[in-house]
Amino acid sequence: MSRMPQVRTRVRIPLRFGDGPAADAEAVTFTGLSDGLEHLAFVLGEPGPVPLVRLHSECLTGDVFGSARCDCGPQLQEAVERISAAGGYLLYLRQEGRGIGLYNKLDAYALQDTGMDTYAANAALGLPEDARDYTAAAQMLNVFGVQQVDLLSNNPDKAAQLARHGIQVRERVRTGVFATERNVRYLRAKVEHTGHSLVLPGEPGLAS
Repeated sequence: MSRMPQVRTRVRIPLRFGDGPAADAEAVTFTGLSDGLEHLAFVLGEPGPVPLVRLHSECLTGDVFGSARCDCGPQLQEAVERISAAGGYLLYLRQEGRGIGLYNKLDAYALQDTGMDTYAANAALGLPEDARDYTAAAQMLNVFGVQQVDLLSNNPDKAAQLARHGIQVRERVRTGVFATERNVRYLRAKVEHTGHSLVLPGEPGLAS
């Protein structure tokens, strides 16, 4: 019989992003999560009854090395800043490459360089467009006693999956649009394939 998820460790960590935001966070680790991965929760500000929550999937290339091929790094920094102000939780989920892993993500990058979009590249490799499962995220919120959230996300699938696991999404709060010449094709694919709520520069009709 599997154990119910519970807190493993709590530790204070100062978060710094170069010239970007800075915040003092409480990092929380867990035992008993459904997928057995080392997901982290960062408690930022003073969470209220309906906290602001971001489910952020790990992106080594964007979060750490500042890759311009995606908007993950800017979204992570924005989340820390906005959640610190509002009070809530940043769930940092170890789901690199929308769940396909780092090496597969880089293989997909190579195919994107031949003209494929991010979803077509995954399909060409025999991989799902998006393999992420947010069961563990819902479990983490349950550990904190959270049943209702404002979700900082442009991705409707995150809200739908949380709802299926009993977490009510009161409002889906859009993130900023961090479009550049290098990532606009990637962002357009997210709108067209998975209904992300993004209005890209010069393309007002793409909002979902």
